Amino acid sequence: MNIKERIISFARLGEILRDSLAEKELNYSSGLKNLIETQHLKNPWFTPDNVKMALSAIADELTEQNLIKWTSAYPMLKEEAPKSKIGIIMAGNIPLAGFHDFLSVLISGNYLVAKTSAKDNDLIRFIGDILISIDPEFKNLISFTEGTLTDFDAVIATGSNNSSRYFEYYFGKYPNIIRKNRNSVSVITGNESETEMEALGTDIFSYFGLGCRNVSKIYVPEGYDLLDFNKNWLNFSDIIRHNKYANNYDFNKAVYIVNKEAFYDFGYLLLKEDSRISSPVSVLFYEFYPSQNAVKQQTEYLAENIQCIVGRNNIPFGTSQMPHLWEYADGIDILEFILKKNIPGIL
Repeated sequence: MNIKERIISFARLGEILRDSLAEKELNYSSGLKNLIETQHLKNPWFTPDNVKMALSAIADELTEQNLIKWTSAYPMLKEEAPKSKIGIIMAGNIPLAGFHDFLSVLISGNYLVAKTSAKDNDLIRFIGDILISIDPEFKNLISFTEGTLTDFDAVIATGSNNSSRYFEYYFGKYPNIIRKNRNSVSVITGNESETEMEALGTDIFSYFGLGCRNVSKIYVPEGYDLLDFNKNWLNFSDIIRHNKYANNYDFNKAVYIVNKEAFYDFGYLLLKEDSRISSPVSVLFYEFYPSQNAVKQQTEYLAENIQCIVGRNNIPFGTSQMPHLWEYADGIDILEFILKKNIPGIL
């Protein structure tokens, strides 16, 4: 396959996913519907709504126009090059967290050797099967495992700060990208509309806040009335009906009460003033800032720990979990990394 054929295949994948979600595609809609409805049995955080959200975000990006726009920035993709085996260690914090790595390896024409998360292995395998049905040549390029990752030339691993130490030890001798914990923040100016504030709720509550692109902290101007948030986020209050989320809410609330720490309680979300950016599930940290320049300096200082910034001058409210193909995790260009590994003598 050349790059044009691979683009056509992934565009077709996007079309199939969109049609299957709309129950128009007879070949895959029933299988996908079953996966959507049963993932919570394996991973309670993977509710049907959250799985649909992840699939829709991927499907909407997989258009021929987007794929051409993304890949056209890499002239080397048009050239035939020796194939490398790229090992991918996938995270399982949100549905299909490893899809972009999956896509990047295959769109570049390389072999994918993927270690799936035990919490999220059905969906990516299903997508792999669809891709193989579109073009059987992908069968020789895709390999999944739930065991130890072996037989690879370079590796892309996603995990926690703790697991990254293991990754660095084990994969340090190979060309690698090792991702650690990151969180996203939002900068509020105080002039946002109710519509924008409601959209921010999506950035906070989608996937129960478990994704690195979920907003876990907000910066607000001094004097801002935090209680205004509650009226804008009431549409998300049903999140407290989820057992695991509710357990986190009860636990964190109890800890703050016992420790006599100040917090706001919305009944489904706890707001706590904190200088950190990584908040627990069911908690949103906030921090007041005196000026736009001050908050800019603060976010620049924390840049290595921030995945994205949501706000009027950054990623639009409500879109943090809908990154474009060319918006890379941690700001690291995966395609550039993979293509450099294809240069003879590098591996």
